[in-house]
Amino acid sequence: MSGHSKWSTIKHKKAAADAKRGKIFSKLAKEITVCARDGGGDPGANITLRTLLQKARAVNMPADNIDRAIKKGTGELAGAAMEEVMYEGYAIAGVAVIVHVLTDNRNRTAAEVRNVFNKHNATLAGQGSVTRSFQRRGLIYVRTSVIDEERLMEQAVEAGAEDLSREGDRYEIVTDPSDYPAVLDALQTGGIEIEDSELSLVPDNYIPVTDAALARSLLNFIEALEDLDDVQNVYTNFDIDDTLLESIADGKPE
Repeated sequence: MSGHSKWSTIKHKKAAADAKRGKIFSKLAKEITVCARDGGGDPGANITLRTLLQKARAVNMPADNIDRAIKKGTGELAGAAMEEVMYEGYAIAGVAVIVHVLTDNRNRTAAEVRNVFNKHNATLAGQGSVTRSFQRRGLIYVRTSVIDEERLMEQAVEAGAEDLSREGDRYEIVTDPSDYPAVLDALQTGGIEIEDSELSLVPDNYIPVTDAALARSLLNFIEALEDLDDVQNVYTNFDIDDTLLESIADGKPE
């Protein structure tokens, strides 16, 4: 699952810049609202909400924004009804793309997503045609400085994790979606500091990308999608070489 891990690392690096623009606040607020709506506003009983609150605090999201998002979800405050929609398609070179959105206006969002696809020579596909090549998985990230790999592996597997791998200075723990809350809770209860976690879509196979121009074009396309207000996550199956990916992320010439 190295391709997904590398893309997750780049997204992690982008988080600080996104926070400065305030975009990550609005995305987290929507996610918190939907999570509170579906699972309740008590983070003690809703582990997914608890994880989202940790993410929100990590990027210094104001407490008032967090409280307001929870209350909108529980119905204590009025708010627009959010609808979850998935758009699927293919970018250049046959790269698969899934766009996860939370929107209060499906027509507006569909037009915005379609516009980005058209501008980047990508093609929207029918429902299910792309998602069938992805598997839903829980992903949990722990810094290598926090715990020894063998000890983490022991605790994670005992809690129900499927796999653990090291990517740079982070461990990636993979779980079945149904086991994700239990594994996350077991690690947190065991005093292990979680850097990040999410329920994600992981591709069955990756398309290797070694050409610098193609890599930059794909990254620009993904970032254009992520810049849309209603887009929460973008999932893809490209695998760009570490050195090339880092050079592009750092703005260095290839």
